[in-house]
Amino acid sequence: MIPAVEKYAYRVLWSPEDDAHVGLVSEFPSLSWIDDDAVAALRGIRDLVSETLNEMAAAGDEPPRPIADRQYSGSFKLRIPPELHRTLTIEAAEQKVSLNRLINMRLGSA
Repeated sequence: MIPAVEKYAYRVLWSPEDDAHVGLVSEFPSLSWIDDDAVAALRGIRDLVSETLNEMAAAGDEPPRPIADRQYSGSFKLRIPPELHRTLTIEAAEQKVSLNRLINMRLGSA
């Protein structure tokens, strides 16, 4: 069984402000780790999450569920201005596709 700490969504970005790499984890947005080396930034944020999970377990707190373990329906509501709705509907009609298909194509190419 894979430990929970390994399932979280980690990433490392370059921070011009810090002139260093920053390790982040999506499920814990308040945590970060800064290091000159990208691999060390990843190790640092992973170790920090491990410590945080241990502290949460000791306190009886429920940790966030890893994004990888969540289920998704494949649908969500999106509010857009009426003018954009009209423009997209016209474009979909011109391309002979549904509005849903047009938006899927747009999101897929983003």
